Amino acid sequence: MKSLSFAAAVMLSASASAQPLLTYSKYFKGSRPETVIITLNKSGEAVYKEGLDDDQPLKFQLAESETAEIFALAGKLGRFNREIESGLKVANMGVKTFRFQDGAVKNEVKFNYSQDPDAEALHDWFERIASTEQSYFDLDRAIHFDKLGVNQSLLQLQITWERKRLVAPVQFLPLLDRVIKNESFLHMARERAATLADAFRSIQSAQVQTP
Repeated sequence: MKSLSFAAAVMLSASASAQPLLTYSKYFKGSRPETVIITLNKSGEAVYKEGLDDDQPLKFQLAESETAEIFALAGKLGRFNREIESGLKVANMGVKTFRFQDGAVKNEVKFNYSQDPDAEALHDWFERIASTEQSYFDLDRAIHFDKLGVNQSLLQLQITWERKRLVAPVQFLPLLDRVIKNESFLHMARERAATLADAFRSIQSAQVQTP
């Protein structure tokens, strides 16, 4: 997708929310996608885009514990009021940007590679989110256009889940239910979808029961 101004993306996202807002962007020329933009507010409402002109953004909800951990890491980094770039001569791994906005407070920091453990942990969180949403796109596309490829997409989703790299898994339930209920999909795909759905519903139930 077309790479657009990170600042413009932030302005668009921030206009919809008066809450403290975290934004992560990454631009890496030649990668697929080249641009990733993730916004997250204090209530856990998140949006994933692959460029400002993305006409199919994914909106999803992070758990309270996930949101709290991400904002806590931003707090440890001074809400991005200081440099975090390592300064080491390393390969280009894409321009990453953290941004915090809360009313008149607006801080932003860019980096290629950081050795700050809190910055690394926060970067990993956003990379996990990006990978999760890309898995969502892959499964959705397979369901619509490649029924034989659904099982492979589900297998990759299962591997991501078992490696504890999946974020906000409840968002996958509508897609999984669609596979489970449609007999035109392979039996193994429907079984795998059912197994994942059971695991994700247990998480959903636990979140609802948490005061």
